[in-house]
Amino acid sequence: MSELPPRESMEFDVVIVGAGPAGLAAAIRLKQISPDASVVVVEKGSEVGAHILSGAVIDPSGLDRLLPDWREDPDRPLKTAVSDDRFAWMTERSAISVPLFLAPPLMSNHGCFIGSLGLVTKWLAARAEALGVEIYPGFAAAELIYGESGEVRGIATGDMGIGKEGEPTDAFTRGMELLGKYTLFAEGARGSLSKILIAKYGLAKDCEPPKFGIGLKEIWQVDPGKHKPGLVQHSFGWPLGNSTGGGSFLYHYDDNLIAVGFVVHLNYENPYLSPFEEFQRFKTHPAVRDIFEGAKRLAYGSRAITEGGYQSVPKLAFPGGALIGCAAGFVNVPRIKGSHNAISSGMLAAEHVSEALAAGRANDELTGYEQAWRGSPVGKDLWPVRNVKPLWSKFGTIVGIALGGLDMWTNTLGFSLFGTQKHGKADWQTLKPARECTPIVYPKPDGKITFDRLSSVFLSNTNHEENQPPHLKVADMALQKSSEHDVYAGPSTRYCPAGVYEWIGEGPDLRFVINAQNCVHCKTCDIKDPNHNITWVPPEGAGGPNYPNM
Repeated sequence: MSELPPRESMEFDVVIVGAGPAGLAAAIRLKQISPDASVVVVEKGSEVGAHILSGAVIDPSGLDRLLPDWREDPDRPLKTAVSDDRFAWMTERSAISVPLFLAPPLMSNHGCFIGSLGLVTKWLAARAEALGVEIYPGFAAAELIYGESGEVRGIATGDMGIGKEGEPTDAFTRGMELLGKYTLFAEGARGSLSKILIAKYGLAKDCEPPKFGIGLKEIWQVDPGKHKPGLVQHSFGWPLGNSTGGGSFLYHYDDNLIAVGFVVHLNYENPYLSPFEEFQRFKTHPAVRDIFEGAKRLAYGSRAITEGGYQSVPKLAFPGGALIGCAAGFVNVPRIKGSHNAISSGMLAAEHVSEALAAGRANDELTGYEQAWRGSPVGKDLWPVRNVKPLWSKFGTIVGIALGGLDMWTNTLGFSLFGTQKHGKADWQTLKPARECTPIVYPKPDGKITFDRLSSVFLSNTNHEENQPPHLKVADMALQKSSEHDVYAGPSTRYCPAGVYEWIGEGPDLRFVINAQNCVHCKTCDIKDPNHNITWVPPEGAGGPNYPNM
């Protein structure tokens, strides 16, 4: 690329990357404590909430601490309280109810709300702006800015108007440098800058490898006679085999809406498995199929979920900034909840930043935040469930869930029979060669209850500027052919929930095609490629999905 002009820069007290629940909670808390502090939030989605996807049964404990009056706001985004909580084990033809008295108390959804986390973030953004926070949606944080001593000084937003070959077009606009005394990274699971920071500062050297799942979700509007506001349903078992972790959810909430979703743990072994197709199969189960008969599918989306928990949380603080929310891995896996911890971690980081600013500090390490999180509501939430994921992975679904339940019960009493279990391999290391596995033949979609990827991506309102460099980077195309295709039978064509990847042709004409226009930013490829050969980076501007209410 020809030499580019220098960027303009803007100085703030605090720069926050990501307008999710963690980033917005941090911004709000900063202005609550330090009203005169200048705070900016940069968000890659076209608007706040556009890239947010969650189940979502929301534990309000974080909101209660951040904004104690939120229930009194007539515009509050959460209005449907959980009224009925059900759990089932699925076989191919039946659903066996599991009595809730067998579940540890911490698994109860009593007091939680069902709703759209995207709408929650829109509402939080309005509260933040009312306090004087500047929010810039449609600008991806694409580059880290370092000081002379290697400390983080801020971020640069991506350049706009770069052509496919990397040359500026007539529409070229240089990105901006947003510099701060501290920068907080709230990018969500597998954040592109967060993983660079984790590697640069060795933040993960003393913890277990990160673990992830892929979550797929649809919103349906159903017959009022089949709608039960406040009903929460979870299941494990079919269509997944015992060695593959995951499960389903159905949440009944406002306006005859049902959120249905499926989670597959990304440490699965069979390269022929397709999380998207498993989700579609789930909807045909006799216990749930009737709900969707005659209903209308309104939305679809997918994203990666952090699942490592307590053992996988990296060091959070580094010179000039900190990780918060899902960028740090604060999801409670058995509860399938993370927004409450995201909000709490954002608040905790903000309190330590405010203290540092008051003391006249800048761009140093927030050691107090690192030392405080384990004793905070976040650490106390994650500690009792720390063994559920590794026990599940080690012993399979049936035995693993039973042992995980036992461990949560004993942790409720203050001890564990299992200590703290290790996770073992990273998710990209778990695939078996295709020759050791049985191909899975999935049924064709019927277009009524089950669907294909492309019609689903259409509902996600995904769009990218076509004339731009690809945001999915393959480091070694020869390795992709010799390993991903020849050894593992091309799992990218199955783990991607948006039909981004295709192997086309045969013999010497075989080629790897990347349909980047379809990408819903789930980042599964960045996690599951068996050679770590694919890297996801932010596309230009506001590209990606535009979820209205996910």
